Amino acid sequence: MGANPRKVAKRAGKYGHILIIMRHAKAEPFSADGDYGRGLTSKGLKQAKKVAKGLADMGLVPDMIVCSAAKRARQTCGKMLKTFGDAPKVDYHQSLYEGGMQAVFDELTHAKDKTRVFMVLGHEPTVSIASQWLASSESDPERLDLLNLGLQTAGVVMFGSDTPIQEWQVHSGDLIAVMGPDDFE
Repeated sequence: MGANPRKVAKRAGKYGHILIIMRHAKAEPFSADGDYGRGLTSKGLKQAKKVAKGLADMGLVPDMIVCSAAKRARQTCGKMLKTFGDAPKVDYHQSLYEGGMQAVFDELTHAKDKTRVFMVLGHEPTVSIASQWLASSESDPERLDLLNLGLQTAGVVMFGSDTPIQEWQVHSGDLIAVMGPDDFE
């Protein structure tokens, strides 16, 4: 996608609150436990580590992570926590697996006032559709167009605002960046 992490970090620094929406990393295509039980591939584990390191290097370690309870999302989060350490509080929710876009908006209402960086870790197509709805009308149309194709595995969408995250509604966040794992190299 070609986003420069230094420039993205600089843009993010201008906002009081940052929302990161992430798709889980690369998962195996099938599982004996069904779709819910699909785990990460070795590529997916590397993607999760790369994104976590990149976010940490940018000074964007989440204060709070809400994560789908599906195995591949939990594994993505677990791998990222090895880089983030104990800093983020993490909650796992079934609703982020099966609840659709409304589940993302519902999770935003639980952010605390002091939360600067809030992450939602979920699945396609929910993450890209919710991101399109969250983007303010002032957001860069080229960045917004990247979401029409869907978010790649371990892809992240970053939004900024000076409004506390729990008050966000439709079109509340300025779209800072759409990044794939390769952007963090």
